[in-house]
Amino acid sequence: MIKMKHCIILIIFIAFSAFSSTVAQERTIGLLINEDNAFSGYTLFAPMPYTVTYLIDNNGLLVHSWESEYKPRFAAHLLENGSLIRAGKPGLNPVFNGGGAGGIVQEIAWDGSLDWEFEYSSDEYLLHHEIRNLPDGNLLMIAWEYKSADELIEAGRDPVLIPDENELWPDHIIEVEPTGQSGGNVVWEWHIWDHLIQDFDPSKENYGVVADHPELMDLNFIYNITPDWNHTNSIDYNEEYDQILLSLHHPSEIIVIDHSTTTEEAAGHSGGRYGKGGDFLYRWGNPQVYRAGSEEDRKLYKQHDARWIEPGLPGDGNITIFNNGWGRPDENYSSIEEIEPPIDGEGNYLLTPGSAYGPEEPVWIYGAENPEMFFSQKISGAHRLPNGNTLICKGRGGDFFEVTSTGEKVWQYINPVNENGPMNQGDPPEGNNVFRIHRYAPDFSGFEGRDLTPGDPIERYITDITDGSDKIPGKIEFFSNYPNPFNATTSFTFSSLEPQHVTLAVYDLLGGEVKTLLDEHISAGMHHITFDASDLASGIYFYSLQAGDRTETKRMVLLK
Repeated sequence: MIKMKHCIILIIFIAFSAFSSTVAQERTIGLLINEDNAFSGYTLFAPMPYTVTYLIDNNGLLVHSWESEYKPRFAAHLLENGSLIRAGKPGLNPVFNGGGAGGIVQEIAWDGSLDWEFEYSSDEYLLHHEIRNLPDGNLLMIAWEYKSADELIEAGRDPVLIPDENELWPDHIIEVEPTGQSGGNVVWEWHIWDHLIQDFDPSKENYGVVADHPELMDLNFIYNITPDWNHTNSIDYNEEYDQILLSLHHPSEIIVIDHSTTTEEAAGHSGGRYGKGGDFLYRWGNPQVYRAGSEEDRKLYKQHDARWIEPGLPGDGNITIFNNGWGRPDENYSSIEEIEPPIDGEGNYLLTPGSAYGPEEPVWIYGAENPEMFFSQKISGAHRLPNGNTLICKGRGGDFFEVTSTGEKVWQYINPVNENGPMNQGDPPEGNNVFRIHRYAPDFSGFEGRDLTPGDPIERYITDITDGSDKIPGKIEFFSNYPNPFNATTSFTFSSLEPQHVTLAVYDLLGGEVKTLLDEHISAGMHHITFDASDLASGIYFYSLQAGDRTETKRMVLLK
């Protein structure tokens, strides 16, 4: 197998329509930017409307893909063994039909075979949104559970705040130990329903002063009266402190809970490493939820993807959040915010009684220079890379990009897949939403022994050649180069059926012209032109021949 010396390449787009003599179309999908200071790795993404999950290199070339019978709902991660762990939606649940509704998790091997699946779906509970694999091979999963109107009233819910559906879907977390090829044991669970406070009905056991209990959730705090009360949309795990981080979309706050508890302790208010059972260890983003501030003190607006920065990376221990910005008082715009939580060396979070949890402000923020130009109402995510850059997924529109600490955009890729599969270059990027993405370093253990040779771009490229032959209709009968791949030099050969003006040019990564080899009127017959690329770097290049109003573009590989 041929091994390339350098990671390659971005395909250029040069195409003709049947009715135009334009040499190049606007690039609308696929790779747009790839600077030298981007972190080199492999980016995983699962287009929301499609059943295939893709792994690409920094040049926008397909490295691997996994097929599933289900569309994602929504998480997709790689395991240390190289398999894909993926949440899906097997069908419509008769009770839980909210955004992010799933029901099944699958482990798909590198070769595409189904290694394991786990279904958690009934009229009492349903998986949704996100999963997180743990170091021991177990998985954390987010799920709804059903509570009737009677149960709500018994817990102290104000009847005026009961949804029209007469039910509520509070969230819970399960930890699943995979067994066999299907199924699993739920070895730990945590329910937000066990950690409620309310000041509406004094006859209930959970009645109290909300402001005195920041470790509990106010049952009567709402932003919208829908069954999907919390809408937890992300989960992360901190191995050092054995803690779980959750993003609660509707109350616009993140919370941290103790994973070291037993299931019994997680249902109560004592026990575990931090002595608080399953009560909140920390919360941030909207202090008015626990009566420690007003709307003016609010920091988050329908956020997604709260995660700790991994150990050893710049900012490790801090938390990054995609703040969607839906409902900001000034205008809707998104930002990436990095906060440094007030934590001691033992994993305890500091709080002055009667005040809100810190920090007062993020330590780093990314946002567009014109804020309204960067906005994703829903989905989306971001995470820190080993070189200190941050990889961002603007979920609406499938826009992936990497920024430096100063906000410079050094890599950008537009998801080229919608519900019909890969789109054509030049198509408008519509229907191509992506929940979130992740970039893996080349030394990721799951890649060991795997073939990571880059192939073609995912998006399709249209040329005027429709009959599969080496012929430009009416003008050129044969057009090719040899050798390909080549080292230093290669020869282009084409046969002209008549005297005509011909242009032959070579293009680099982003469509920049490397060299024009021919731009003149030629005679009929066979022509040979040698191209010396000894001063170019290894990679994929494209050569394009234009004769009259017709163009053909082909790929060649330079190896050194």
